[in-house]
Amino acid sequence: MSMQATPILAPSRPEPIPLQARRRLYDNGRAPITGTASPMRPSFAQIRFPLLAAVLASALCSCASLPPPTGELASARQAVTRAEDADADQYAPQELGTARTELSQAQAAMSGGDQDEARRLSLSAAADADLAYARSREALATAELNQRRAEVEELRRRLQEAQP
Repeated sequence: MSMQATPILAPSRPEPIPLQARRRLYDNGRAPITGTASPMRPSFAQIRFPLLAAVLASALCSCASLPPPTGELASARQAVTRAEDADADQYAPQELGTARTELSQAQAAMSGGDQDEARRLSLSAAADADLAYARSREALATAELNQRRAEVEELRRRLQEAQP
């Protein structure tokens, strides 16, 4: 196979284009392919810089700051209100006091611009308020259970007295 440059014929001529000329057209002026790799498959060296740029861009996007914790603060306020409505002042005063303190600290951190601390404190306040709510509900359920047991004992005692 000789590597002579064969001119590309104009489309008006009916003669076919030689194979070497067609290869040159296909390769778009690049050197002929001499291996098993296809011309459409890029090597790692060709995509290294775009890949590095994509990794850096995604890392920078993941480090972006989170939105202010207004949702967490609202959730903590609702949890404290729910615990107060369940009489947590009477049945779980320590947990409710801790939740109130953390909520006020979260609000102060939010107004001070420390959003991460505000988020952490509001989540902690919500957890403590939920604990106070659960302990209050438990105390109410235990009191109701004890009342029902006392009623059952009273009915048993009356039933034994009524029998001759």
